[in-house]
Amino acid sequence: MSYTLVLFSTFIVLLLMGSPIAVALGVSAMATFLVADQDLSSIVQIAFNSVNSFPIMALPAFVLAGALMEGAGISRRLVHIAEAMTGKISGGLAISTTLACVFFGAISGSGPATTAAIGMLMIPAMIRNNYDPRYAGATTATAGGIGIIIPPSIPMVIYGVTAQVSITKMFVAGVVPGLLIASTLVLTHYLYCRNKGLQASPEVLATHNLKKAVRDGVWAILAPLIILGGIYSGFFTPTESAIVAIFYTLFIGLFVYKELTLKGIMRSLETCSWLTGRVLIIMFTAYAFGRLLVQYKIPEVIASSILSLTTEPVIIWALVIAFLLFIGMFMETLAIIMLVTPVLLPVMISLGVDPIHFGIILVCCCAVGFSTPPLGENLFIASGISDVSLEELSLKAIPFCLAMLAAIIVLAIFPQLVLTLPNLFGFK
Repeated sequence: MSYTLVLFSTFIVLLLMGSPIAVALGVSAMATFLVADQDLSSIVQIAFNSVNSFPIMALPAFVLAGALMEGAGISRRLVHIAEAMTGKISGGLAISTTLACVFFGAISGSGPATTAAIGMLMIPAMIRNNYDPRYAGATTATAGGIGIIIPPSIPMVIYGVTAQVSITKMFVAGVVPGLLIASTLVLTHYLYCRNKGLQASPEVLATHNLKKAVRDGVWAILAPLIILGGIYSGFFTPTESAIVAIFYTLFIGLFVYKELTLKGIMRSLETCSWLTGRVLIIMFTAYAFGRLLVQYKIPEVIASSILSLTTEPVIIWALVIAFLLFIGMFMETLAIIMLVTPVLLPVMISLGVDPIHFGIILVCCCAVGFSTPPLGENLFIASGISDVSLEELSLKAIPFCLAMLAAIIVLAIFPQLVLTLPNLFGFK
């Protein structure tokens, strides 16, 4: 218990002093190592383990694919399709950002990669059209979380392996929840911008009607179709699809759209290095912090305490969702899935909850975690692009996180929304 006190007290004190999140996580973990008389050299091994993972290896590949798609014109065409769909709707660019994240999520399978690819296009566009930079960054960060709900999804692969359930069934089950959360965010943006006169730019309205945007972006639309088709057919894994996305983008950018230049490729590599490095540093310190949480069995204690309070499914769902959102503030998504699945899944199954249903709720809660500090990987990426502090973005993202939470509660109460589609098509 004393080590737990050192861990959290050091972390809170550093945050109150204004220390960067990465420093607070790393120093608090190091202080606990020292108090517990553990070998500090093991932190190096933790750093290696935090990046020595097949799914995590997909992160730089997806970020590179997203950066290349910007230079190749694919992301721009996907965004134009999203913009053409919104027309003169209030909050048009914010709604377009959400729709673009849905399209790109079907390519990347990664929240940070989706945030990076769409954010580099939409955040500057929103700022140029008089959107508050804080709002622009928060919009992209929260919508980027849809990237792990819309298939393909790396966290769903990890859950499928951990829980020994069908990954294909998880992918299909994620379609309706992803669209529901996206629709909830769209409605929130519409209500927020309704009386603010914030719409799509005049240039977009004048030159990009839906028919023209779709015709111009047909090769961009084919990207997610090819990637998902390859995954569902078993031709390649979701992680390998990141490499497929890179080569597809290079081919389209060089030989079809002919917009990708050597300078653009080099700029994409630079962007990939900067964004990936920033996220991996956070992941390393968070992984060390999470390692100590596991070592002192803090999540198990919290989970046991929650489940000992009641046997009422609705109340347990509320407590489980609250618990997942809490640890999502401190731990990396893959670590959360691998940690809580063996602890919570047997209990949820004993209450009659389908493993696929629980897995989707777990992934959706992790999607919210991308936009909640101190870990909030999407917030770090959006902060770098919008040049707005993490604290300001975090405050601006609260209404959108609450909107996502409302959709998650609906999904928990009505499991048919999750299970109907995979059961309808008989996926095993």
